[in-house]
Order: sequence, then structure tokens, then C-alpha cells
Amino acid sequence: MPIISQFYGIIIKMFFKDNVQHNLPHLHAEYAEYSATIDLDGNLIEGNLPNKQQKMVDAWIAIHHDELIAIWKILQSDGEYFKIDPLK
Repeated sequence: MPIISQFYGIIIKMFFKDNVQHNLPHLHAEYAEYSATIDLDGNLIEGNLPNKQQKMVDAWIAIHHDELIAIWKILQSDGEYFKIDPLK
């Protein structure tokens, strides 16, 4: 599973061809012992993050929404991907 971004101890990943389990575009966020699956509109699908880190991930998703849609489509088809700038 490629890491597409990292910031403030949060790791953002997307799986290759991961449209079966959750059946919608989403990402996986990890922070320490926490992990969450979040759709590309910022809705929590499963898991959890501490409130502060969840707010940072939500802001990052809002800023990079178009890039996230593009990378999702790329990862579902040919597997090539690019990194997205971290939250600054």
C-alpha cells in the first residue's frame, strides 16, 4: 500500500485496486496506534483517530480533494501513483 503523504506523525495511504471492501474512494490514515478509513469527502468509514489528528486529516482532504480523486483513479487502473504535499 503506497504512502501518498505524511505530516505531523500521520501517514496517509491508499491501496491498489481497493474498491471491493468499502466500495467507494477512500484513504487510510494512521497515527501512532490509531487507524481510520476515511472517504474522500472526509467521512469516517471505520476506525478512529484522536480529534486533533482527525481535524488535520479533514483539512488536508479538503485542500487536496481533486488530487485525491486523481490518485484514486490511477491506483485503481494502472497502479502508478504520485505523492501529495503534506499539510503545512
